[in-house]
Amino acid sequence: MTIFDLESEVLKLVPKDRARIAQRLLESLDALSEPEIESLWLDKTERRDRALDADPTRAIPADEVLREARSRLA
Repeated sequence: MTIFDLESEVLKLVPKDRARIAQRLLESLDALSEPEIESLWLDKTERRDRALDADPTRAIPADEVLREARSRLA
């Protein structure tokens, strides 16, 4: 079973069961070491950088991002 198969199966569950799995997954991340967390963040930033390089039209101007963030805080 691939990660995509697993994801597809989990998404078929009722919300209560999906929430339980989500909670367990989040709790499992609390046990990560600082180097593991840093590695995950580095991987994520590299993926985002590659995605932006591949399609610059996906970029959102900083002022728009900040405006959206401020509106969510208000």
